[in-house]
Amino acid sequence: MKSDPAPPAAPLRGLGSVLPSVAAAALLEEAADLLVVHLDFPAALNTCERAGRNLNLDVLAGEPAGVSLEVKCSLCVVGIQALAEMDRWQEVLSWVLQYYHTPEKLPPKVLELCVLLYSKVQEPGAVLEAARAWLRDPDNQGLPEYSALAELHLQRVLLPLGCLAEAEELVVGSEAFSVEQQLEALQAISTARQKQRQEHCGPVKDQKPRQEGSSHKFLLLLMLLRRLWDSAVSYFVSLPFKKSLLATLILCLLVVRFDPVKGEEIDSSMCPDWNLLGNTCWGPMHCPPEAMLPTELFSVPAAEA
Repeated sequence: MKSDPAPPAAPLRGLGSVLPSVAAAALLEEAADLLVVHLDFPAALNTCERAGRNLNLDVLAGEPAGVSLEVKCSLCVVGIQALAEMDRWQEVLSWVLQYYHTPEKLPPKVLELCVLLYSKVQEPGAVLEAARAWLRDPDNQGLPEYSALAELHLQRVLLPLGCLAEAEELVVGSEAFSVEQQLEALQAISTARQKQRQEHCGPVKDQKPRQEGSSHKFLLLLMLLRRLWDSAVSYFVSLPFKKSLLATLILCLLVVRFDPVKGEEIDSSMCPDWNLLGNTCWGPMHCPPEAMLPTELFSVPAAEA
């Protein structure tokens, strides 16, 4: 009797065609070693890309899909770190999306790293659309990481970009925030709005007091210059009249002192004229005390018989 031929041997499961998740896991370990131990960031990135090509192959029937997704997520984490170390952070999001194609399919851990990276380099706008699309996807809203990612998106993306209306919509319209978290988030939004208004209105408010203060100082300076000018003009104009009046008064006093009889002959009607002249020349602020006295004091008493 002829024996039945032995069944053909099963094909060897190589790295390229069989069990791609196993091959990718081996490459993942190699990439992590290159990244952490050898600090060879380009080689670590190339190894991650090789592992990604393996994961893009068709998965054999019966192999759990969760293993492939977990390995892909870990490869993306290593690749993000390698790109960041090489200061190629601009390429991170596009590099990750070549394996997941749409932002809604990004794993929470990968999206969290992208948000933290772009926030650290002060470019949160680069991840705004991706995070917005991920949070609005109904399949992601049931994940346990949704609440933490929503709060991270609020603090690191929306508030720094000034998207306050969208931030309020996220806080109020989402069930991911507890009551305490909603109160804290709304308080942070209110503070950001006040700061935004102060920054917008601050230069205008500062400019007004400066203009008012400068105009007030200018008016004070003009008033001071006017007073100095008036004082100088009045002094120099009245200086000859003062000397003439003083000389006349001295002359009258000398006449009265040495010849009282002739003093009586002096027309007393001249005294009010001299008094008026003194008041006109000096004014209330510059009149000597004698010019402010009544004219009767200047009349000379008649000599006793």
